[in-house]
Amino acid sequence: MSDWNPSLYLHFSAERSRPAVELLARVPLENVEYVADLGCGPGNSTALLQQRWPAARITGIDSSPAMIAEARSALPDCQFVEADIRNWQPVQALDLIFANASLQWLPDHYELFPHLVSLLNPQGVLAVQMPDNWLEPTHVLMREVAWEQNYPDRGREPLAGVHAYYDILSEAGCEVDIWRTTYYHQMPSHQAI
Repeated sequence: MSDWNPSLYLHFSAERSRPAVELLARVPLENVEYVADLGCGPGNSTALLQQRWPAARITGIDSSPAMIAEARSALPDCQFVEADIRNWQPVQALDLIFANASLQWLPDHYELFPHLVSLLNPQGVLAVQMPDNWLEPTHVLMREVAWEQNYPDRGREPLAGVHAYYDILSEAGCEVDIWRTTYYHQMPSHQAI
């Protein structure tokens, strides 16, 4: 896939936004000035951030030109940057870095997470949600089919695990609030997926 399709992505916007809503509810900040939404996609999570902190300066970052175009159209009061999350640098320290379903696509979390923490102000919050569906039957089957079709490099690596992320963030000086949740989606048939 060369780029994401915003229309297809937003077809399941309620399902895609639910983890972001629940993650945002756990962010203990009241006064927020600078926010980055990493992997902002078409802006659905950015809109949630803007609703909670309407006066904040919110920057959405995504590597997909189509997603950035959709986000800019939907949220003209926010700034959007087409960039690789790993290379993007904010102009000032951030109060909040929010990443809903984006960091699982990037490698080297042992380096990435401490780097992200270094972009925060001293009271800043790194709020991350990553789907951990590596062992789910659908994803096992996708990898098997990709392998059989000679696409062995398609997909992503498994996440490091809850204990590893606790260690990574603790060693970076964070107070860690970590949990694991399973979301189920009822579909009328396999064609609806």
